[in-house]
Amino acid sequence: MSAGSSAVEAMARKSEGALSAAKDTLADAPAVMKSAAENPKQATNDFLHTPFMRGALPFINGGLAGMTATTVIQPIDMIKVRLQLAGEGVKTGPKPTPITVTREILASGKALDLYTGLSAGLLRQAVYTTARLGFFDTFMNSLTARSKEKGTTVGFKERAGAGLAAGGLAAMVGNPADLALIRMQSDGLKPKEARANYRSVIDALLRISKTEGVAALWSGAYPTVVRAMALNFGQLAFFSEAKNQLKGSSLSPRTQTLTASAIAGFFASFFSLPFDFVKTRLQKQTRAPDGSLPYKGMFDCFRKVAKDEGLLRFYRGFSTYYVRIAPHAMVTLIVADYLGFLTK
Repeated sequence: MSAGSSAVEAMARKSEGALSAAKDTLADAPAVMKSAAENPKQATNDFLHTPFMRGALPFINGGLAGMTATTVIQPIDMIKVRLQLAGEGVKTGPKPTPITVTREILASGKALDLYTGLSAGLLRQAVYTTARLGFFDTFMNSLTARSKEKGTTVGFKERAGAGLAAGGLAAMVGNPADLALIRMQSDGLKPKEARANYRSVIDALLRISKTEGVAALWSGAYPTVVRAMALNFGQLAFFSEAKNQLKGSSLSPRTQTLTASAIAGFFASFFSLPFDFVKTRLQKQTRAPDGSLPYKGMFDCFRKVAKDEGLLRFYRGFSTYYVRIAPHAMVTLIVADYLGFLTK
């Protein structure tokens, strides 16, 4: 018998085997569907425990948690962005407050103007928070498994490293949606004739790509990544550490989660606000008629703002930022924690 005919016979046997397996699966299908109909809870549980879903759930839960939090917090984020862009390049002059900015927005339009850029915010969370919480959970699961093998425990250093890495990776992926959000929120500050009047986040992304090039979607990516790493370091590392420290306390599990998320929100705000400020300035800027930009990059922006507006300008609106970050962190972490419990 030739080698060619042997190969053909082997392939035929494999095909017969695959066909037989397919027939068996089809024969079992009615029984599987009947079992699922009779016991949907068990069927759902079995599906959630497939290898694919175990890997995907941290990302799915993270995205849903982030989008829920953004829907709640969007008006505060809008006010925070307007505060950061007010008085650009001027050291003295009237200092806007969250109340005056809110009044100005309401006086110039409708209450729904506070939700300008919500579509971009939701897209950003669908990409950024999905990635950062998913990566963080994946990294932490890997670190926990490794520490169990070695008979050690995961420490703050490992949690911080996981938070920094997850934040940096997610920020690069989510930068275009973040840029679109800033452009949509800052558009109302321009004279009417100069406004882009973006209809949605997709419209913003397409028009920015067409007029400024695809690379423009990653404008401010460096401070965005640094900000995300600082925010994740404050939020996820401190949340995980605080929960670990509160485990032996008399507080209920729900109170422990709430307390840990409040602590995480403060540290996330403190570490990330200067980078958030610079990111907002860089993503808002557009080229002048001569092709020049107000800032050449992150360090140039830090230098010019410090010189022209003072060092404290980087922390302008800290209370608003904290009111935006802390509840967002709390809602995100609590929802993610709850979804994690439901899909355990």
